[in-house]
Amino acid sequence: MNIHKGKYKCTECGKYCQSRYFLAVHRKSHSGEKAFECTVCSKRFRTSRQLVVHSRIHTGEKPYRCHLCEKAFSVASILHAHVRVHTGDKPHKCSVCYKSFSHSGNLHTATPDRMTVLTVGSYLRQTVN
Repeated sequence: MNIHKGKYKCTECGKYCQSRYFLAVHRKSHSGEKAFECTVCSKRFRTSRQLVVHSRIHTGEKPYRCHLCEKAFSVASILHAHVRVHTGDKPHKCSVCYKSFSHSGNLHTATPDRMTVLTVGSYLRQTVN
């Protein structure tokens, strides 16, 4: 058995999970069940963790703080992406032009006659030579 695969298999899609708990959480993605409801806006979520993260929208809580500039974030993954501003790390490489980016959302998407650079809120077109 592959140790990275997990031993609990979803009968609906064949995905393997590491535990019965994670398999049960995964199965909810097929059923659409959302048992956790926000008491402020009534939005529903599949897991209690998703609800906790969502609730920070209402409370303004930002428990993840950058140790370099003190900027705070409500989600840890956003903090990790932010730190790249300071480190200059660019782990996402375009397979078309080989340019590197700090965020995956800034990767180029190739078309036969142009590349579209995806940026926050806008699209810039460049001619491919």
